[in-house]
Amino acid sequence: MSRDRHETRVALLDGQELSEYFVERPSHPSLVGNIYKGRVENVLAGMDAAFVDMGVERNGYLFVEEVTASDAGPSGSRKITDLLRAGREVLVQVVRDGMGGKGPRLTTQIGLAGRYLVFMPGASTCGVSRRLEDKERDRLRIIGGALKPDDAGLIIRTAAEAVSADAIERDLRFLQRVWAGVERRAETLMAPALAYKEAELAIRAARDLLAPDFAEVLVDDDDLMRRLRNYIRAVAPELVDRVSRYEGERRMFDQYGIEPEVKKALSRRVELPSGGYLVIDHTEAMAVIDVNTGRFVGRRFLEDTTLKTNLEACREIVHQLRLRDIGGIIVIDFIDMTAKSNRDAVLAALEAELARDRTKTYVVEVSPLGLVEMTRQNVTRGLREVMTYTCPMCRGEGRVLSDESALMAVERRLEALAGITTTPGLRVEVHPRMVSLLTAGRPAPVERIKRRTGHFFLLSAADESVPLDHVASIPD
Repeated sequence: MSRDRHETRVALLDGQELSEYFVERPSHPSLVGNIYKGRVENVLAGMDAAFVDMGVERNGYLFVEEVTASDAGPSGSRKITDLLRAGREVLVQVVRDGMGGKGPRLTTQIGLAGRYLVFMPGASTCGVSRRLEDKERDRLRIIGGALKPDDAGLIIRTAAEAVSADAIERDLRFLQRVWAGVERRAETLMAPALAYKEAELAIRAARDLLAPDFAEVLVDDDDLMRRLRNYIRAVAPELVDRVSRYEGERRMFDQYGIEPEVKKALSRRVELPSGGYLVIDHTEAMAVIDVNTGRFVGRRFLEDTTLKTNLEACREIVHQLRLRDIGGIIVIDFIDMTAKSNRDAVLAALEAELARDRTKTYVVEVSPLGLVEMTRQNVTRGLREVMTYTCPMCRGEGRVLSDESALMAVERRLEALAGITTTPGLRVEVHPRMVSLLTAGRPAPVERIKRRTGHFFLLSAADESVPLDHVASIPD
């Protein structure tokens, strides 16, 4: 864990491999887990959703299925127009950060996460993590049933494996005190306002990730280490000695080779050990992953080469999903395989790798075209959204106009400008490279335009960040 004046970062290493990476910046904090006393701005019957003012930059959206059953309308109606109305104050929790042009996704089904369980006020559920063995689930289900309050539900987390009933009960009592404080605060607040702020990134990571099989937690900031040790001492005292202060001469993330791995995680292309590679692209609604053999030609048959590449790709795809925190709909285009047994082997390998992913995933099917369709729970904005922004040159297209195409477009726009003005001379701003292209050659393009239109142009270089076909007239 690393913190400086710019950001807090958490890197999870599996051996020497960076498997997960989280970053939080003061300028763009995650809102997931925060509870707000909000005000319904408008209710959209056609979307069966409502928009709620929480007092942040964008209104959150609340789908009808995220409204608690106790709020059901007349005759048990589950239409959003029967459940909510504009102006109503409502206590909501953020379940997904705003992404792209969308605001945060909200729920009225509050859940407070602790080390060993999730406390859900007003619910009746008493569940246990499916990641545990059946025998352990049975033990924890008995403990949960004995501890469950009448007015709340519980979900016992994976971290509770082999943990005593007393430790789980302490976690429950702590969360009950937290919820009582949220209720008291909410009663006095004027909507919209923040009623509960989720723990900072480092504490969340310790709560959700730290397990007995962790060798060490290294921290490079004294204040962060103190708060982290205090938290672990309270919830898992047997693990507090695993937290150590990093004392190396080099910066910690440089020492462990994390910085180059993060840089590679922002790349569109990912190399595979055998010489194949992945291409990861993002659309508005999904991520698309293409598997290619690249320079790997195999030794025997095409089907063997294809199978080996696809099996390598399974591990790397899941690694990249975790590292980049890619969520939503994901379509994987594996290399075509003739034998059904090979297709089944690749699908089984993918599902086995996904079993290691803490984030909820669901493999839908293999399409008739051989595409694997899956979903992965979308919670945060992901590494790409946090660390990059849309290129002003290509506007997110990934490609820009060639010099020739841009020059043609600029010439036509200059001629159009000449056609709507009576002034013989015009001052225009264009891309710096376009200044050279317009004035090169004999005759230069700008001279040809003058001959055709009778107007001459004084060219001014704009900033390098403008598109190559940028043209803007400059007033006298």
